[in-house]
Amino acid sequence: MKIYKIPQELKTIIFDIDSTLYTNAQYAFEQVDVQVRKYASLNGLTDDEARKKVSDYRKFWAQTHDGQKISLANTLLSFGVPISKSIKWRETLIEPADFLQKDERLIETLSILEKKYRLICVTNNPQLPARKTLDALGVSSFIPKIIALDTLNVSKPAREPFALAAKETDCSIENCLSVGDRYDIDLALPLEMGAGAVEVDGVEDVYKLPSALF
Repeated sequence: MKIYKIPQELKTIIFDIDSTLYTNAQYAFEQVDVQVRKYASLNGLTDDEARKKVSDYRKFWAQTHDGQKISLANTLLSFGVPISKSIKWRETLIEPADFLQKDERLIETLSILEKKYRLICVTNNPQLPARKTLDALGVSSFIPKIIALDTLNVSKPAREPFALAAKETDCSIENCLSVGDRYDIDLALPLEMGAGAVEVDGVEDVYKLPSALF
């Protein structure tokens, strides 16, 4: 866990979902790769050719943007795949329950946090797979609202999802803490907007949040 900033008056915790609220390398890989394979099948490429195309573009992006990372949705958008199509692919191709199961420690952690803070998620997945993920983990009841890819049709990093998360929880962005596993995607922009930020290596660090905050 790396703590960048904790707001003096913390009211809302904004969680990323994937590779933040669970740690499952197989699932993290598959939900990206299944979309790359779909792109390959529609464009006359082999799976490996499509993987290389995505990898090469992400490397080029990083080299030309001070080492920053780009999301898969924005990568596919650069290849001519609209966000609306990315949303449909994710809704039909991703099934969290095939990989994830109820997490009692996460349930206990969020039950502690919700007593003091409002909890919301901002994710680059659409609502359907995002909610299915929270359902599979057993934590949907703690996070009634999700700002997803199909909420505003923009992919993190973007200001709009974080601003909406603050608005939906009735507080200013300065009273929010963004928690995620990718600095460039989940944390850099919220910090610029005035929020706090905590970088995690997976759910094991999320378990430690109550101790870090209280």
